[in-house]
Amino acid sequence: MKPDVTHFFDEATNTASFVVTDPRTRHCAIIDSVLDFDYASGRTEFRSAGQIIDFVHSNELRVDWVLETHVHADHLSAAPYLQEKLGGQIGIGEKITFVQDTFGKVFNEGTEFQRDGSQFDRLFVEGDVFEIGSITASVLHTPGHTPACLTYVIGDAAFVGDTLFMPNFGTVRVDFPGGSAEALYASVQKLFILPDETCVFVGHDYKAPGRDAFAWEATIGAQKSLNKHVGQGRAEEDFIALRMQRDAELAMPRLIIPSLQVNMRGGNMPPAEDDGNVYLKVPVNRI
Repeated sequence: MKPDVTHFFDEATNTASFVVTDPRTRHCAIIDSVLDFDYASGRTEFRSAGQIIDFVHSNELRVDWVLETHVHADHLSAAPYLQEKLGGQIGIGEKITFVQDTFGKVFNEGTEFQRDGSQFDRLFVEGDVFEIGSITASVLHTPGHTPACLTYVIGDAAFVGDTLFMPNFGTVRVDFPGGSAEALYASVQKLFILPDETCVFVGHDYKAPGRDAFAWEATIGAQKSLNKHVGQGRAEEDFIALRMQRDAELAMPRLIIPSLQVNMRGGNMPPAEDDGNVYLKVPVNRI
């Protein structure tokens, strides 16, 4: 079946969020939401989440799922806020536990920080199937960027998170802890088995050189033939060399420090300290 897909693009973080709707039942899922965060002041806002809430209400939709493709390092998730306002279960890949263990150590989290994925309602594994209204969705484990990355195949659409970008931009970095160019290459080949007409919705766009507008939708066929990093049957060893060279030139994402601490908690802030206030840590020379 073909879902209705509505995008919400946050230019501050270059993030595409999606509401995926079953047109027959009006049930929907929200994928990769954004919590607005001003790093300089440490203040949060719900502007981006509010746009999704207004859309859901105005179209009389029922939210079944609030899904994460992975633990994002470039924006904070608004999943708990959306769940509070709209309902639905929060889901992510079961390998979140590896990410929690890795960054629990980086941020020196105490034993009160659970590293078992219990901050989420559903931990998905490869091959899991779930429903959005009358549309069947399935789960592909597509690691490489992080160990926990998932692709959600919903009807004739695949929501790949950061695994693939638009064809003229390529693929995602793999230099974070737990990342792997070899794993990313294998994940892309798994995606390329999907039918060529499958719509691919990417999680970010940065306007590749020569393109004036942001974009977030291609097809598997277009990715296979045109993707500048993995298209035209590029060999694995060539891709790994290209990816390693590219990653060595990249700066850390602007919001990586707050994003990881919040997103590994399912979009929740760390617990308040004894003065009643919430604090985020900045590990020095650790990332």
